[in-house]
Amino acid sequence: MSQETSLFEDMVAAAEEYCRLIDSVEKFSREEWLGSMSSLLPRLHAAISNLDVELKSRDHTIDSDYDERFALFSHLYMMLGERDGYWMEFDTANDGQRLSGSLADDFTDIYFDLKHGLELLQEQPNAGEVAVSDWRYSFDKHWGQHLVDAERQLYHLSAQQQLDH
Repeated sequence: MSQETSLFEDMVAAAEEYCRLIDSVEKFSREEWLGSMSSLLPRLHAAISNLDVELKSRDHTIDSDYDERFALFSHLYMMLGERDGYWMEFDTANDGQRLSGSLADDFTDIYFDLKHGLELLQEQPNAGEVAVSDWRYSFDKHWGQHLVDAERQLYHLSAQQQLDH
C-alpha cells in the first residue's frame, strides 16, 4: 500500500468516524460525546492536513438541505446547552466588539462538508481524487476554521475539566 493510499484511508476513516459520532449524538451523555469529539478532531485535522492534493480554483457548492442543516444545528445546540457558545479570543468585529462562536455551528458545518465527500465515494467508488480535492478545498475555504475553533473550545473545556476523558 502506498503512503498516498494510506493517507486517503486515514482521511476516509476520520470522516466516517466524525459523521457516525454526529449521527449517534443521542447515544452518549454530553460530556462523553464532547470527550470523544475532543479526541477525534485532532486526528481529523492531521488527516486532512496530510493529504497532498493539487487544488484547482473552482466553485465549491454543496447541495444541502437548509432545513436539514438547521435541524442538526438545533439538535446539537440543545444538547450542548451552556457549553455551546464561546468567545473568540483574538477576533473582534470592525466596531471593536468581541465575536462569539458556537460548537453546534462548527460541528454542523464540518459534518456537511465531510458527508458530501463520503456521499461522493458511496455513489462513485472511484471518486477518491474528487472527494479528496473537495475535502481539501472546502477545508481551506470553509470548515478548517470551524475545526480550529472547535478544537480550541474543546481544549478550553477539557482544561476546565468539563469533558469526559
